[in-house]
Amino acid sequence: MLAQLIPSPGPARTLGLARLLMSTGEGAFVTCSALYFTRIVGLTATQLGIGLAIAGCARMLAGVPFGHLADQHGPREVAILLGTLTGLASAGYLLTSGFVGYVVVACSFAILMSGYQAASQAVLAGVIEGEALVRTRAQLRAIVNVGFSVGAGVGALALVADTKPAYLGVLGLNAIALLGCAAVQTRLPHVPRSPAREAGEPRLAVLRDPGFVWVTVINSLMVIHFSILEIGIPLWIVTHTEAPRPLIAGLLVVNTVSVVLLQIRVTSRIGTLDTAVRAFRFSGLLLAGACLAFAASAGQPAVVASVLLVIAALVQVTGEMTQSAGSWVISYDLAPAGKQGQYQGFFMSGTFAMAMFGPPLLTLLVVEWGAPGWFVLAGLFLAAGSAMGPAVRWATRDRPGSDDHQVASAEDPVTRPEDPVTLAVTS
Repeated sequence: MLAQLIPSPGPARTLGLARLLMSTGEGAFVTCSALYFTRIVGLTATQLGIGLAIAGCARMLAGVPFGHLADQHGPREVAILLGTLTGLASAGYLLTSGFVGYVVVACSFAILMSGYQAASQAVLAGVIEGEALVRTRAQLRAIVNVGFSVGAGVGALALVADTKPAYLGVLGLNAIALLGCAAVQTRLPHVPRSPAREAGEPRLAVLRDPGFVWVTVINSLMVIHFSILEIGIPLWIVTHTEAPRPLIAGLLVVNTVSVVLLQIRVTSRIGTLDTAVRAFRFSGLLLAGACLAFAASAGQPAVVASVLLVIAALVQVTGEMTQSAGSWVISYDLAPAGKQGQYQGFFMSGTFAMAMFGPPLLTLLVVEWGAPGWFVLAGLFLAAGSAMGPAVRWATRDRPGSDDHQVASAEDPVTRPEDPVTLAVTS
């Protein structure tokens, strides 16, 4: 099974190595950054939060223009340039000595990283085609989880040392990893730039594509499940259950290991808009069920609460993997030829937005509202999962070749015996 994580020789394997380097540096950085900036640089928790919010806004807005730049000038070349600049911006953290400097570096890093990711998605679509594209995305996601875990382990060593040189070593590792990631991408083949715009064609077409905008909004609502893992579950366990606190780390391990081992299998036959829409709808059911299981753990004895939390985490990660696979097909298939950069940049902006607004929303629902907050989230997942089908039909309407798309209607069954999601869950 682990052999499936290794992409085929060629562009896919090169992309896998690049993602492994980037995620390893990121894992180390994320593990140590908060303590470094507060204890070593001297920022207050409020200043750190404000800086992250400003950088988050900048990151959310940068994807579309940089994605368009990648379309116009060649995704590979733009990705290499932005990846190199991102590594240099990350090195700027080594010189940060105050709040203003931190905000400048954080915003520069966020903007360049957003552009790099948009260009990289366009590169992926340009060098990997057909059914191999979605499978490669699944492999890359599994690889990212492996790299992040390794990086987190390195970061943990720096936390144990708890010295300035140890923290600076982690920051330097992240910068070197990003520069290495850009260097690896020089081995990828050239991806042609998009053709010149026709007269009257808008420069940023994605902003005038209401169907795709609506698809992005729905997907952004679904990806709040990432905040559930990172924020909702820890706060819920501590404030509303009798479960032991070490279970928080255990559930994170369950999620990471599940993605590494099962993401490719869950993704294996989600390759058309029809199967992607059905998978999306099924993921809404799974995520809603997980929310109900989380809610049921409140007020239970420690053992019962722990069992319910583990069950909920397993259902949640299955829904997470199913939603991710469906979103990859939808985002790539709905992007017009030659505009993958700006379309993927816009699609990712929804994820970045939820990364900003998800934590405070989860804090309100889970901590303040308790079990009713989980019921609200369950309803949100059900509604978003059901809404994706109509949104995809809207996005495909009046597009060249749209008659070829067979998108599942609301009356179709949520799953069918041949669905990959069903096979992955029941086998």
